[in-house]
Amino acid sequence: MNMNRREFNLSLLAAMGTSAIARSQTSLRANGKRLNDHLSALAEFGKNPQGGVSRVAYSDADREGREFAMRLMREVRLDVKIDTAGNIIGKRAGSQPNLPPIMIGSHIDSVPEGGNYDGNVGSMSAIEVAQTVAENNIATRHSVEVIIFQNEEGGLIGSRAVSGELTEKELDLVSRSGKTIRDGIKFIGGDPARISEARRRRGEIAAYVELHIEQGAILATEKIDIGIVEGIVGINWWDVTLEGFANHAGTTPMNQRRDAMLAAAKFTEAVNRVVTSIPGRQVGTVGRIQAWPGAPNVIPGKVVLSLELRDLDGAKIQMLYGRIRAEADEIAKASGVSFDFKEINVNTPAPTDERVRRMIAESAKELGLTTKLMPSGAGHDAQDIARLAPVGMIFVPSAGGISHSPKEFSRPEDITNGANVLLHTLLKLDKQI
Repeated sequence: MNMNRREFNLSLLAAMGTSAIARSQTSLRANGKRLNDHLSALAEFGKNPQGGVSRVAYSDADREGREFAMRLMREVRLDVKIDTAGNIIGKRAGSQPNLPPIMIGSHIDSVPEGGNYDGNVGSMSAIEVAQTVAENNIATRHSVEVIIFQNEEGGLIGSRAVSGELTEKELDLVSRSGKTIRDGIKFIGGDPARISEARRRRGEIAAYVELHIEQGAILATEKIDIGIVEGIVGINWWDVTLEGFANHAGTTPMNQRRDAMLAAAKFTEAVNRVVTSIPGRQVGTVGRIQAWPGAPNVIPGKVVLSLELRDLDGAKIQMLYGRIRAEADEIAKASGVSFDFKEINVNTPAPTDERVRRMIAESAKELGLTTKLMPSGAGHDAQDIARLAPVGMIFVPSAGGISHSPKEFSRPEDITNGANVLLHTLLKLDKQI
């Protein structure tokens, strides 16, 4: 090897510098106290007497919470904007402007009488990760975008606008705030007339990683630190209308009735039987039912109920639906009650990216944390971004598996663990994609 002493020393110093940077990044940690303090401060916006929040999208509390989040982003020196769909985006420029950004974030809107962790943990952790990177003067190759999607709880509105799935017709639907989605977007600083400008195309995002509470009890029960999400389940929802014949409850013999409520009860039992008849993690739910005319002394002549099926495999959902329809046909023949199925909503399954899952697993292992590969039974903004880019999701334990409730709780140390995994996953992605 022909290398003079000066060249050798320069090579050695460069290698030592690279090694020192690698060591410093490996030891990098998010500020857990600051993160959990931010979560507590966010919980003040829309705080309710039950101990949780009612910060539904497009409410005054939602707008106040968004202003708080933007203030934190600006303190981190992120370039903050509201896109035309109403999503908040805080950008930290990368060293290679030609590379697409890496996106991290979640949402901060809640269900009515919701909790303080759903969506909030991912949003505040994303801001904390950006702050940790900035404080340690880490120059990423990719730009980093911290995103807070609007109205996740009302149908993934913000992320569906980004993926191009939100329709013009949906803008006129009324949200839980009482405003139409169109008016709600204006209220939070978006521009529904230019909503198409919020759309991203495939290739415009390098990757998206979302930290979230599990919303189930698996991690807490099994005492596992981190869930690595293998995919977000598909969700199919139908309204089912049963038509029988309303008649006097006192004068109509039992064997002459066309009781829509009785048929609905048999149908509900059949859904449970079909869904549990095969192995797997699929779930089926009849969660809403209404009978007409709704009087104690009248046999119900009409019932409308909901049917929801969820699984990671779309083909399995359709198979279960076929079996349930066959059960409904049998009930109809026996009872003289007709069934009509109207498909209301379809969210296709969204598998996470294998490379992102691997980086999450490696990050957790390096941090000394235990992991479990698991599906997400709830919908998330990540499922829409999965149409555009590789996505990953990190779960942290939920105490008792309680969510969408003021009793929702994740321990501060679990939240800090999740933020650290998100931090190191981001750094790995920046180097490897």
